[in-house]
Amino acid sequence: FIQEQVSLIKQKTNKPYAINLGFHPRVFHEENFRTILEILKKEQVPVIHLDSLCDEQRRLEPDFAGPRIRALKELNLKVLVKVFTVRDAETARDAGADVLIAKGWEGGGHTTLQTTLVAVPQIADVAGIPVAASGGIADGRGFAAAMMLGAEAVQMGTRFVVAKESVVHDNYKKKILAAKDIDSEVTGTSHGHPVRQLRNNMTREYLKLEKAGAPFEELEHLTLGALRKAVVEGDIVNGTLMAGQIAGMIKEEMTCAEMIQEIMKQAESLLK
Repeated sequence: FIQEQVSLIKQKTNKPYAINLGFHPRVFHEENFRTILEILKKEQVPVIHLDSLCDEQRRLEPDFAGPRIRALKELNLKVLVKVFTVRDAETARDAGADVLIAKGWEGGGHTTLQTTLVAVPQIADVAGIPVAASGGIADGRGFAAAMMLGAEAVQMGTRFVVAKESVVHDNYKKKILAAKDIDSEVTGTSHGHPVRQLRNNMTREYLKLEKAGAPFEELEHLTLGALRKAVVEGDIVNGTLMAGQIAGMIKEEMTCAEMIQEIMKQAESLLK
């Protein structure tokens, strides 16, 4: 799948790009990691984004992260690592990461228990390398605030889900555009894999099972293929509609260029 996607990207652009991979043992086990390294080397991929699942219950362990980040750096590519705590930031930094993405509780998808306002300055204080702020940022105000907290960049997810170029199903986009400020909730806190998404039938059933003490395997089965259901099939009832708390701020579908121009114009005005 990685090979297929890289080939498609290279057909469409000669600009720098990144591939995104879940940074956990299920993806980065030894055999799989060797295959990933071979593809990265062959295709001379310029940037890799490691999407960690660590939180207060699941740390980014040095014995796991260190050797893998160092192996990636040997390929002469840029390594961006998502981190949620100071300890994880230090682990990624010491292994040779180029950029730390400090993500807070407000963000969609895999998240943590600290807010962006709390996480970014503490991580920036120890980083020694560039930090990008993520979670709860949708416009120039959030961008400017992130700079004040010590970040040098921001990462936005939910805002760009509704971009005109985005290939996610229209049903998914419409749910974000119609969302209110309180329409997201977090599942998975009981087993250390918190995920923020828009509330629907699947999240209600998941939280009900969590409250009843259901084992991780049963909960995982409930969400098997749920992201694909939402993104590809447009199932907004039983799919996983990953989105941050800023979904309530997004009211218009725009092109990526229009979003970036609007965000930067507002941010530059505020920062001045």
